[in-house]
Amino acid sequence: MHSKSSSHIGLKVILIAAIGSNNELGRNNDLLWRLKSDMDFFKRTTTNHQVIMGRKSWESLPPKFRPLPNRQNVVITRDPAFAADGCIVHYSLEKALQEASHTGLKNVFVIGGGQLYSHALQQELVDEMYLTHVEATFADADVLFPAIRESEWEKELIETFTSDDRNDYNGAIWHYVKIRS
Repeated sequence: MHSKSSSHIGLKVILIAAIGSNNELGRNNDLLWRLKSDMDFFKRTTTNHQVIMGRKSWESLPPKFRPLPNRQNVVITRDPAFAADGCIVHYSLEKALQEASHTGLKNVFVIGGGQLYSHALQQELVDEMYLTHVEATFADADVLFPAIRESEWEKELIETFTSDDRNDYNGAIWHYVKIRS
């Protein structure tokens, strides 16, 4: 199967997310857990890169962290009146990727939320993913990460962490690379 991957524009599109055992992402525009190991990995991995997020994800960031430091922040919204200090606003993921491809960037990270993840995967724009699998379920989650076909991805374990004073739950961070044919 051939993908429409963004690699044709010289840009690698990488999704990064933490998900519960049933693909849970969040509730009431907030995370379901506190995982210092995952947050440290996120910061290490996305620093000095462009991060693309939906408007709700932008609004869910604590104001003191907006825009995310040492990253070029891009917000996708359908609201033509939306503006946010310190970030670039686009009205589609495709437009954001097209613009990013003209900047010399090699990697961009899609950091949420659920609608943006779904769109990127449905349109086959994704080259890689970093998914933190949280070993817990959350029946009250109202946002889910889209189901993926595991057979379309090569997986490599990056690190694991255990529930402790830094992490609410056990988890494992996996790197997924899209299998191209």
